[in-house]
Amino acid sequence: MAESAPKRLKTGSGPLIGTHNGHFHADEALAVHMLRMLPTYRDSPLVRTRDPKVLETCHTVVDVGGEYDAARNRFDHHQRGFATTFPGHATKLSSAGLVFLHFGRAIVAQRVGGGVAEDAAEVELLHGKLYESFVEALDAHDNGVSLYDPAAVAAAGLEKRFSQAGFTLGAVVGRLNANWNDAAPADAAEAQRVEDERFERASLRIGEEFERDLDYFAAAWLPARAIVREAFAKRRDHDADGRLLVLEGQSVPWKDHLYTLEDGHAGVLYVLYPESTKADAKWRIQCVPESKDSFVSRKPLPEAWRGFRDGELDAIAGLSGCVFVHAAGFIGGNLTFEGAKAMAVKALAT
Repeated sequence: MAESAPKRLKTGSGPLIGTHNGHFHADEALAVHMLRMLPTYRDSPLVRTRDPKVLETCHTVVDVGGEYDAARNRFDHHQRGFATTFPGHATKLSSAGLVFLHFGRAIVAQRVGGGVAEDAAEVELLHGKLYESFVEALDAHDNGVSLYDPAAVAAAGLEKRFSQAGFTLGAVVGRLNANWNDAAPADAAEAQRVEDERFERASLRIGEEFERDLDYFAAAWLPARAIVREAFAKRRDHDADGRLLVLEGQSVPWKDHLYTLEDGHAGVLYVLYPESTKADAKWRIQCVPESKDSFVSRKPLPEAWRGFRDGELDAIAGLSGCVFVHAAGFIGGNLTFEGAKAMAVKALAT
C-alpha cells in the first residue's frame, strides 16, 4: 500500500520545507533549491501540499499559505496587500525573491568562502547583482510583470521582428511539468509521488543555473572590478578626453563595471584588449554599447571599414596590421596594441 505524500516526504534530518502541490513554477523551485544550499536545510525533506494543517507542521513554507512572516519562516506572496520588493527595485517579489532577500547574503558568503562576513561589501555587491541578473526575472515572471510596459509598446507601434526562441528561466522549470495529456497513475499517492519527482528535477535544474551565475559573479565578475577600475583611472593616458579604455594583460568582463564607474556620464567609446595572455597576442578594439544589453554602439567603427579584412582593410583604413572589422561595426582587430590604438584614434576622428 502506497504511503501518503506527507508521510513519505517527511524523511531526512533537516527542517521540513513546505510548498504547494499541483502545477509548479520557477519561483518555488528556486526557493527550495536556495534553502537547500545552506547547511541548515541541506538535508531538508519537502512536502508539497495545500493542506493548512500539514503546512503548520513545516519549519519553512514557500509560495503557499497566504502569509509572509520572515520570523516564522513563512514566505508566500499571493495574499492581498503584499507589495514587498528588493531594495532599489520596483518588481514585487515572488517566493524566490523573498527567500533570496532573507537568505541570499548567507548563500553568497558561503560561496565566496574564506570566512567572509554576510555584511561584507563584496557580499552586498554580489547579492544585488544576482538579484538584478537572475532572481528578478523570476519574480517578474511569476507576478505577471512584462519586461516592457505593454501600453507604451502598443502606443509606439512596436512589434517583435522575430521570436526570441531559446529558454526563459520560467520555461526551464515549466517544461518539466507533465503535459495535459500525459497518463497519470490512478492511485493518488503514486500520482503525487510522480509529480514530486518532477518538481525535484525542476528545482535542481533551475538551481544549477542559479549556482552557475553565482559562481561566475563571485569567481570572475567580481575580481574583474579592480582591473577595470585601474584601467578606468588610466584612460586619459591613452586619450586626453578619456575615450579609450585599455585592458592590459587580458580581457575581463568590463561592461557592468565601466557603466558603474562612469556613473551615468558616458565617456569611454572604445575598449582595447589582447585576445589572450600570449606575448604576441592580437588585439581587439570593441565599441562600448549604449547600454549593457544594447546592440547599438556609442560610436561604431567607420562604415567604410566594416566587413573587410587584412590587407584590404589596411588599404581602406590607411593603417597597417588590421585583421578585421565586423560587418556590424561593433568590433575589430589588429595584430598589435599599437595598431589597435591607431584604429581607435582614427575612428574617433571619423
